[in-house]
Amino acid sequence: MSKFCRHGTPIERCPICHASVEAAARASVAGSRRRSSDTRPRSQVSSRGGLTVRHEARSDDDGYRSALAPGLRSSADARRLAAEIGFAAGRLETLSSDPPGLYAEIAGSEDAEQATWLALLTAYLGPLESEQPFAAIEAVATTWPALADLSGSLPGPRGSAEPAASAVVLEAYLRFAQRAGSQQLAFTGDAGWPPQQRFARIYERLVLPGLHRRARYDLLVTLGRLGRYALAAPGLLLTEDDQVTLAAKRVFAIGDRLTLERRARELAAAAGVAIEALDLALENWTRSDRITQGFAGADLHGADEQASAGAATALAC
Repeated sequence: MSKFCRHGTPIERCPICHASVEAAARASVAGSRRRSSDTRPRSQVSSRGGLTVRHEARSDDDGYRSALAPGLRSSADARRLAAEIGFAAGRLETLSSDPPGLYAEIAGSEDAEQATWLALLTAYLGPLESEQPFAAIEAVATTWPALADLSGSLPGPRGSAEPAASAVVLEAYLRFAQRAGSQQLAFTGDAGWPPQQRFARIYERLVLPGLHRRARYDLLVTLGRLGRYALAAPGLLLTEDDQVTLAAKRVFAIGDRLTLERRARELAAAAGVAIEALDLALENWTRSDRITQGFAGADLHGADEQASAGAATALAC
């Protein structure tokens, strides 16, 4: 049906309006083609009244749906998530079998107290994304129980360290160990606890001022994977609105913590990976640059490829 323009003439016959309508149509088609040809997710930052608002990047909805990840609407997002699950799972497998750098020293040290202390510094400062990821940690490492001076240290992308508050955090950690009698006793707890219960109980006890969730979680995962203590994560233990929690809310399309934990366990089980792999995978899924946590360029012996394939099959992407 013809539409009349403001001149009282059908648009297709009006010499004035017809040209502008055609130009608008061409611009719309061109814009659509540009959007469809670039599937990379983009982040946007805007300011409103002095408040910085970050709009999370999302790929265009292409009809993708998965019961395991109900928040995803794009095959590209699903493939990226599968790749990050693969990398995180491969990293954990290699951490157990062939740890690189400082992780190898923590695993092989005959001094359990010193090894545990180095693990704490590694989790608190966080490895750098560089050719020498542990250089900053090794530069400040002390012999337990002498506390390290982190005032001039550069934390890694997952570190909790804040120069002005680091002394308070390490002093709180020292008291945590002293109350138990030693670090070994603190991370062992009740000898009768199964690994998952030990992980959960010590995770709760490590709630120290300035020691954020990701550092506590990574510390326990690292100590367990390196064989220092019998520890196994029972879930993601989402207790803060950090990057992992925010990513989980996006992927699983819900904010309730209990439901997030259940859906994370279901995805990990379907992908055939340990639940702790989702901790790093979810955060990396939201980023344009991957956090490797000391594994930049490390040989994962194909464990990442196998895990990626399992995750892709589970997500049907």
